[in-house]
Amino acid sequence: MTDPAGRSDRSAAVITVSTRAAAGVYADKSGPIIADALRSAGFEVDEPVVVPDGEPVAEALRRAVAEGYAVIITNGGTGLNPNDHTPEMTRSVLDREAPQLAAAIARYGVDHGVPTAVLSRGTAGTAGSSLVVNLPGSSGGARDGMAVLVPLLDHAISQIRGGDH
Repeated sequence: MTDPAGRSDRSAAVITVSTRAAAGVYADKSGPIIADALRSAGFEVDEPVVVPDGEPVAEALRRAVAEGYAVIITNGGTGLNPNDHTPEMTRSVLDREAPQLAAAIARYGVDHGVPTAVLSRGTAGTAGSSLVVNLPGSSGGARDGMAVLVPLLDHAISQIRGGDH
């Protein structure tokens, strides 16, 4: 199946949200972890795009949705820091939220020894024919999030794009 923009159900975009990485202060470490996990699951993935937090997140998300990616995953900007705005930017793009998906990602972290995983404000949902998910910016949070997501992606994409249960 393809979406109206012509992208396949196996297409994915990764958006790293880090003001410092976008400024070249340090390299993006979690974006490549997510991209590699998606590739291992059979997805076509471009290199992660790195943007500063704030409105550039919403712009990158809108662009990825318009380009028809089946899966769009952000990482970073989901904490309690006053400069973390990724969930708000994501909600401005979403058509529908999937709160239990975001909760499952946090729960997985807690269940695997990271009690602070519940402090993530990440969200998940649909925008157009895309599944959009916020993951934490840490390498461990990226790995944990992908452990939850990979087994669900095919079913979620099928549902979003009109498949049967």
